Amino acid sequence: MGFDEVYRQSIERPERFWAEAARGIEWDVEPAQVRADGRWYGDGWLNTCHNALDRHVAAGRGEQAALIHDSPVTGGKRTYTYRELLDEVARTAGMLAGLGVGRGDTVVIYMPMVPEAVVAMLACARLGAVHSVVFGGFAAPELAVRIDHARPKVVMSASCGIEPSRLVEYKPLLDAALRQAGHRPGHCVILQRPQCRAELEPGRDLDWAEALGTAVPTGCVSVRATDPLYVLYTSGTTGVPKGVVRDNGGHAVALHWSMSAVYGVAPGEVFWAASDVGWVVGHSYIVYAPLLAGCTTILYEGKPVGTPDPGAFWRVVAEHGVRVLFTAPTAIRAIKKEDPAGEWAAKTDLSGLRHLFLAGERLDPDTYHWATGLLGIPVIDHWWQTETGWPIAANCVGIEQLPLKPGSPTKPVPGYDVRILDSAGADCPPGTEGAVAIRLPLPPGCLPTLYKDDRRFTESYLTRYPGHYLTGDGGYIDADGYLYVMGRIDDVINVAGHRLSTGAMEEVIAAHPDVAECAVIGVDDPLKGQAPLGFVVLKAGADRDPADLERELVTMIRDRIGPVAAFRRALVVTRLPKTRSGKILRATMRDIAAGRPYRTPSTIEDPAALQEITDAL
Repeated sequence: MGFDEVYRQSIERPERFWAEAARGIEWDVEPAQVRADGRWYGDGWLNTCHNALDRHVAAGRGEQAALIHDSPVTGGKRTYTYRELLDEVARTAGMLAGLGVGRGDTVVIYMPMVPEAVVAMLACARLGAVHSVVFGGFAAPELAVRIDHARPKVVMSASCGIEPSRLVEYKPLLDAALRQAGHRPGHCVILQRPQCRAELEPGRDLDWAEALGTAVPTGCVSVRATDPLYVLYTSGTTGVPKGVVRDNGGHAVALHWSMSAVYGVAPGEVFWAASDVGWVVGHSYIVYAPLLAGCTTILYEGKPVGTPDPGAFWRVVAEHGVRVLFTAPTAIRAIKKEDPAGEWAAKTDLSGLRHLFLAGERLDPDTYHWATGLLGIPVIDHWWQTETGWPIAANCVGIEQLPLKPGSPTKPVPGYDVRILDSAGADCPPGTEGAVAIRLPLPPGCLPTLYKDDRRFTESYLTRYPGHYLTGDGGYIDADGYLYVMGRIDDVINVAGHRLSTGAMEEVIAAHPDVAECAVIGVDDPLKGQAPLGFVVLKAGADRDPADLERELVTMIRDRIGPVAAFRRALVVTRLPKTRSGKILRATMRDIAAGRPYRTPSTIEDPAALQEITDAL
């Protein structure tokens, strides 16, 4: 069956479609109703950990590799079979149960990219407890806010995280957060890493290895399909946290289905999502989806460059036999900046790699073409959000690989009825930009609500266009049904009455042979209302006069978009301020350019980058 027919069935007969997909999951009580009262599989019972581990061991996959930990920052590597991972998870679940954690309780996980972080998540799922992973190394005030909101019975953490150039002690950050927080967890379980030993507070803190040594392995607790699996707080949280809730049933069905349908990965194959467990990509495609599908997943503690060189990703792919790699465009741009000729990839055997999937930040056509030329395989842009938990639009290579169009994440994925709406809520004709929305119901796996805040969920996502979920992005669908996402609605600027996409300008600038990456923001202009301002990072070895480069970029924008863009300024900077997941902090850059007071986002990779933008301006 071709893609268009599969998609049509998912939209016209969603209950039949998702009933069929639910057969890929083992249920304790099979759902009689696929969808009722706005929820998926409401009367079904299951356990997500059982589906990720126990059932594979029972089916004879016990000796297959489940998790490969590759850590260039420590020089360590370790492979866990499905049986070994199950044993570790069952004992860790027993340890948590011994600390009073049960179905419906919350556990905050504040850890680096170590196997124990994955084990902790699965152990919570095994008990029917709700985990909330906070990105390792988050500042104490941000951690305190999340602890107060999630109210965990236990916090699981580690003595330190390891960056390429420094060691980050987690325990002092955790201690400071607990002093600031009003909520008091019963215990903190601390993984002591050999690179740094943490001071433990008697009575509250437990040594992970010691506590595990006396733990009794425990089995899976059956939960309702609609019970929460985890809460993930989205970036940019201020004041009241925005906790995306993921349920057990719909999540397991959608993620299991996506591994074969979207990514074309079969059980037993090696899949690598080069992200972090602190982000949604890490939840969905480092931990849950690959294990639900019986694949081998890679947990990588390192960077695309600098650990130790721009060939780091290619080494991991070759060494571990990766069939599909999923990372962010910013990672590929970092590699391109350090190795523009692709020499590191050329000397590595990448013949086993079938597809490169990219998401998290707009994939500019220049980076797409560079990666395609370098690897000689399909480079697939796809688009989704923390809120949806899995792809909204993609080239579903497991169903039918469609022709690729640079700049487009291809077509909406089955289950997602994507619409482009104008300001009045009417459908826009093909090629016309508007707000990207998804007609309800959202497919399984998407957020059913925000944690402890149904009203905010409705106001944030469902009120602007009744009957639709508002993505917050702008874009258009072309005559072939291909979606183009042009960036956040905030990134559309008004120049003398003309609404212009800064994303379109970034595409033009990124095509310049000396530009590694760029960002365009709108700044106040007394004559035109707003004017675009570009920031560019040069490729390694590109020694250019900034004034000459600016003139060339102004000419390119004028030729490709037109004089109406009024593009006049492009500043050369050494780097762009980003979150740790690779998103460029355009909103903060706008505040700096406007001279407004701004708050350093909790998710920022290096706060010093903001001062560099201030200095450049």
